[in-house]
Amino acid sequence: MTGVALGVGAAVILPLAGPILRPLAKNVIKGGILAYQGAAGLIEDISDLVVEAAAATGREITPPAPQETAHTTGRAQPRRSRD
Repeated sequence: MTGVALGVGAAVILPLAGPILRPLAKNVIKGGILAYQGAAGLIEDISDLVVEAAAATGREITPPAPQETAHTTGRAQPRRSRD
């Protein structure tokens, strides 16, 4: 009986809540897009500063070597000693 009451209640409430929830959802999505764009701009600015600082020191920046990943077990692989 409770399941039927919840189903009928949802059928009545959801169409009424739609006009309220849709603009809210759009605003949340817009906010996420703006935050993403702001973060991308910030990262670009930081990279420019790093390049300028490296140029001022006269050294070239090399990216770190990729670390080994676990194959199929999901466990970290032991590091090999460097002799």
